[in-house]
Amino acid sequence: MTIKTATLNGVATIEIARPEKKNAITGEMYRRMADALNAATADNAVRAVLLTGQPGIFTSGNDIEDFMQRPPGNLESPAFVFMKALLGCDKPVIAAVTGAAIGIGTTMLLHCDLVYVSDEARLAMPFVSLGLVPEFASSLIVPQLMGHARAAEKLLLGDPFTGADAVEMGIANAVLPAGEVVPHARRIAERFNALPPGAVRQTKTLLRRARSQAALETIAAEGEIFAQRLQSPEAKEAFSAFFQKRKPDFSKF
Repeated sequence: MTIKTATLNGVATIEIARPEKKNAITGEMYRRMADALNAATADNAVRAVLLTGQPGIFTSGNDIEDFMQRPPGNLESPAFVFMKALLGCDKPVIAAVTGAAIGIGTTMLLHCDLVYVSDEARLAMPFVSLGLVPEFASSLIVPQLMGHARAAEKLLLGDPFTGADAVEMGIANAVLPAGEVVPHARRIAERFNALPPGAVRQTKTLLRRARSQAALETIAAEGEIFAQRLQSPEAKEAFSAFFQKRKPDFSKF
C-alpha cells in the first residue's frame, strides 16, 4: 500500500508510504490522496487533515518512470486532480515533514495551512534541472513568500534548503527534532476539535481569498508549459541522464 489513510480523534491522516522508492509519487497515489482529501472535506467528523510521509523522507517527488509513461497532459491528470483537491479542502491541512521533500514535496507545502519540519529535512524544487518549469503555483507563491532574488535561487538554480531555512522563509511554522515532528503536528491538528468548525473553515477561506484565483490561473499556465517542456529535447536529455545515472549534457542546446 502506497497511501495510508486513517481518521482518529477528528484528524484524517494521509500518509505517503512507499519508503522503498523514497516515497516517489505515482499517478495512482495522486488519485488516492485526492480521494482522501475530498472525503475529509465532506466528512463532518473530520476537523483537520494531517499529511505526512515516512521517517527520514516526506517524498522525493514524482516517480520518474511512471511520470514518463503517463505524463500529465492536461488539468485532468492525476497530479492536477490532487492539486485541486488540496486547494479545495476547506479544513486545516497540517503537514509533518521528517526528511527530504523534493519537487512537489515542497510545492504542496505552500498550500498547507501549518507545516512542521524536522532538523533533518532537505527541501528543493529542481524543476529547471530536469528541463521543466515550476508547478502547483510555486512560480507565484515562492516569490511572494521570499522575494524575487531568493525565489530565483530556489526555482532557477534549484538550490536545496533546510527545515530552518523553510521556517525563516515562511514555508514552515517550526523546525523540530525528527522524532517529534509527527506527534507535534498531530497535537496541533487535534486542537481543532476544540474550535468552532464553521469559524475555522471560513477563516481559512478568507486567509486564502486574495490569492486563490491567481493560484488556479497560475497552475493552469504552469501546467500548459510543463506539458510542452516534457516533450522538449532538454527534458528528454535530463530524464535519460537520470535513468542512465550520469550527468546531463545541455551544451548542445
